[in-house]
Amino acid sequence: MSLNKVNHLALIMDGNQRWASINKKNKLEGYLAGLNNLKFIIDKCIEKKIKNLTVYALSSENIKRASSKIIFNLIRDKHKEFLKELLKKNIININIIGEKTNISKDILNIYKSLIKKKNPTINLNIVFNYGSLDEIIYIVNNFIINKNKKINKNSVRSSMYLGNIPDPDILIRTGGYQRLSNFILLNLSYTELFFTNTLWPDFSHNELESILLKFSKVNRNYGL
Repeated sequence: MSLNKVNHLALIMDGNQRWASINKKNKLEGYLAGLNNLKFIIDKCIEKKIKNLTVYALSSENIKRASSKIIFNLIRDKHKEFLKELLKKNIININIIGEKTNISKDILNIYKSLIKKKNPTINLNIVFNYGSLDEIIYIVNNFIINKNKKINKNSVRSSMYLGNIPDPDILIRTGGYQRLSNFILLNLSYTELFFTNTLWPDFSHNELESILLKFSKVNRNYGL
């Protein structure tokens, strides 16, 4: 039996605030620890030759919470350092996936500063201010604007936020909850789901390696 290879890994990075509470840190320190761990996990994905990594940073529901201000300030303060470290060793494409209508101009300008790279080592898709119904509305509006565009599976697919990037092979959710929380539902039809109690800042290379090994041995079926 040939082992399954991972082309696209999706992550719900849950547990930053609980990690901060357990470790007697403030919420900002919890999110910063989560951001630092993302850099380590990206390195591991590159090592394993995983071409696409999609991570859930903020849902459209969570943007209404007070803690979202911490995330926005973290982006403002740390994005240059984060990008510098990521791009120092590898060619990485960073795509921001989600609604942009209620995002402040300075954050949108940071999005616009992300330059597309040719032949990237990895595509990092950051799912931010995202909701699946919002994505469906985005797709429908795309067809309304482009009236001559035929509606079929291929055109719908190309209109989705992730476009023609293959669906995730694996979804890992940290933090103990076993739910999808409105995360790229249109792309998860046959994704293998893994849940761990580990809080995101503590999610290690070794645990990722263990999950990848389990996935490699899964008998993947398409259909019931």
